[in-house]
Amino acid sequence: MDINRNEIYLRKLKLEDFNAVVDWSRDDRFCEANGWQKNRDHLELFKWWERCVTNQQKDMIRLGIEYKNRLIGYADLAEFKNNSAEIGIAIGDSTLWNNGIGTQMIKKLLNYANEQFGVTTFYGKTYETNHRSRKMMEKVGFTEESREGTELNIGKEVKLVQYKLELNE
Repeated sequence: MDINRNEIYLRKLKLEDFNAVVDWSRDDRFCEANGWQKNRDHLELFKWWERCVTNQQKDMIRLGIEYKNRLIGYADLAEFKNNSAEIGIAIGDSTLWNNGIGTQMIKKLLNYANEQFGVTTFYGKTYETNHRSRKMMEKVGFTEESREGTELNIGKEVKLVQYKLELNE
């Protein structure tokens, strides 16, 4: 698939994006990669999305990833401390995986955080089993810092891998 990088951008989330979120919750690959329960309760999912849109989470910014006029994922900045922040990204439309969109969006998120908030040190974590996410982090320049802790992912205890990236000033 030929993806035009200029058609992919970060933007504010909208309630009208909810149908895309419902589609993600029905996608086995997305749910497994992101630790989502498949076919989440519609009302529970809507309430979660509403909190995301109205930004009711302290110390966190969630932005939408748009491609060809539709929401295809989201990007997070969280745990701001001094000049550092944790990042996260999820491409909800798994048919678009392996096209470099995640890598492109991580770069845009790093630039956004640096320009808007002066962030120069970034942290990220992913499941040890999420090879796509790990490859993306390393491609952008993150280095593995540790393998501490576990999280429950679709009923299985999975080791976490922590990453760090420092921008050169």
